Amino acid sequence: MGSSPATVLSQPKVVTGDHGYVLEDVPHLTDYIQHLPTYPNPLQDNPAYAVVKQYFVDMDDTIAQKIVVHVDSPRGTHFRRAGPRQKVYFKSDDVHACIVTCGGLCPGLNTVIREIVGSLHDMYGVTRIEGIEGGYRGFYSRNTIPLTPKAVNGIHKWGGTIIGTSRGGYDNKKIVNSIEDRGINQVYIIGGDGTQKGASAIYEEVRRRGLHVAVVGIPKTIDNDIPVIDQSFGFDTAVEEAQRAIDAAHVEALSNENCIGLVKLMGRNSGFIAMHATLASRDVDCCLIPESSFYLEGPGGLFDYIEKRIKENGHMVIVVAEGAGQDLVAESLRTNDDKDASGNKLLNDVGLWLSQKIKDHFKTQTEMEINLKYIDPTYMIRAVPSNASDNVYCTLLAQSAVHGAMAGYTGFTVGPVHDIIESIMDEAPPTQLLDDQVVDNGLVTKEPVVC
Repeated sequence: MGSSPATVLSQPKVVTGDHGYVLEDVPHLTDYIQHLPTYPNPLQDNPAYAVVKQYFVDMDDTIAQKIVVHVDSPRGTHFRRAGPRQKVYFKSDDVHACIVTCGGLCPGLNTVIREIVGSLHDMYGVTRIEGIEGGYRGFYSRNTIPLTPKAVNGIHKWGGTIIGTSRGGYDNKKIVNSIEDRGINQVYIIGGDGTQKGASAIYEEVRRRGLHVAVVGIPKTIDNDIPVIDQSFGFDTAVEEAQRAIDAAHVEALSNENCIGLVKLMGRNSGFIAMHATLASRDVDCCLIPESSFYLEGPGGLFDYIEKRIKENGHMVIVVAEGAGQDLVAESLRTNDDKDASGNKLLNDVGLWLSQKIKDHFKTQTEMEINLKYIDPTYMIRAVPSNASDNVYCTLLAQSAVHGAMAGYTGFTVGPVHDIIESIMDEAPPTQLLDDQVVDNGLVTKEPVVC
């Protein structure tokens, strides 16, 4: 069992202004460490980045959460804009940074690692950078991997993560002890919702001890279910790869008589991948997502719709997100609420269950013979390298995280709001955060919008 975080949590930094302006600011090292010295940003003297002199982010730059407002509505919530500042709170020679990846795989992990290393080294002259092996537990049970620009060169072309990952293994006290004992003063944590809850708890413990350590989160979930930010990295690649699976299902369906191509895609709580891949392919007849319930039998049910489409077209393609219809599956199979190492509820395989239900229905309830081809590309999609747009996006996230840490900000994550990268405070951790409560797949979800 892991240690619980400090019982007294830091208060959110909220700045209010005229006309309903609200800034949800991020913590800064000077909030709890007095008289910290500042230094000129090394970018000012770096020949390769001399142009940055003209583009340091102003301290008052903020990004509005809502871009659509009415003439008489308040200005609303804003977030601090990310980017390089004129003054930094770390000497480059004193920086000892580490990077850790947690949770499931996602396209772009290696790109983020590569660009954090490159930004620290090439922009700020940092030479001590380490990778923590195997997720959170690597802080106290595994060795570290030296990360240099040469060591990470080219890894953006590989899937997975070169420093390894895992679920669970979270122990707040052991992690912060390791950070303190190793002399680490910048921690970059790449992971999903539960991982960022852990990062927030690490920040709280670092603050409680008064350590000069910046804790930065880079949000990761292939499901694209992180609130506030426009999109999570790896999602664009996942949709592209998912469309290949849909294309294969469509070819199978076209080539066989009365054939149904059934594709199961990722999406525990949000159906973004399934929905976007469906809209992109234009070959899908039915898309089932967690946000919308469905039923199988009777008028308007799934079986009724399948029969109509088969009679009309002679084939059909169905896409189902992994979290869709879990209530139906659980009721049918009478399963329990087991959880994985990260605390996620173990989902039943809705794809296999649905394929069997469809076969049984047409075998026993109709005279129509069907062929059903079931495709589950989950691990193929997760393991591919990121595409061009995700590579660019990962670069912006990594650079923004480094700029924020060097500027003394801590306890925050980075992400785009209206296509501008900003800094968001990590949500406060629960009063007790145990090993089996560190999850990585979006406890809080945003809902997809279909236009």
